[in-house]
Amino acid sequence: MNDRKQEYYYRKAKEENYRSRAIYKLFEAVKKYQFIHRNDIVVDLGAAPGGWIQAARKCVGKRGFVLGVDLKPIDPFPHEYIKTIIADITNPDIANHIQDFLPRKADVVISDSAPNISGTWDVDHARQIDLATQALKIALQILRPSGDFFVKVFEGSMLNDFKKTVKKCFNIVKLVKPKASLAKSSEIYILAMDKKTDNKLPENV
Repeated sequence: MNDRKQEYYYRKAKEENYRSRAIYKLFEAVKKYQFIHRNDIVVDLGAAPGGWIQAARKCVGKRGFVLGVDLKPIDPFPHEYIKTIIADITNPDIANHIQDFLPRKADVVISDSAPNISGTWDVDHARQIDLATQALKIALQILRPSGDFFVKVFEGSMLNDFKKTVKKCFNIVKLVKPKASLAKSSEIYILAMDKKTDNKLPENV
């Protein structure tokens, strides 16, 4: 059934001219929790090949703005309100670099970034939490007060501590498992809503 599920979303993405089956994960989460709105500014970290950019574009409309960031080049979009840049989200100055491309502070930061899978679970889990932590650092610097954050993590021993860190920065924090994610997959998403006005980074971030 998991294989059928994966094939269903893969075929659906092809039929609807989307770049990735992962688009349906974001669509489902936004539909349920309403954290991306018309006219929003959205930053997508680890955006290649561009599926989540496509989803965000549909949510924000022509008066919104979507910036995709990835180490890999992303095939360009024809829309003036979509921009992509090649950049490393682990670069210490990346938040300032991203902000230079935004018309104002972001309303939402999303990240579906994942490490190269080694096959050693503890290593992969730790690498994923590291990526999510870096995405959190960026979000805290470029989000407006009350902004939202949606990030992929892997289930494991480090997840609870990371969730606690996120709770220090946002008023509402939820774990989300979209139907488009395979049931056997360890991936899960943290949705953090309503960024607190205190912009000070927690000491362990």
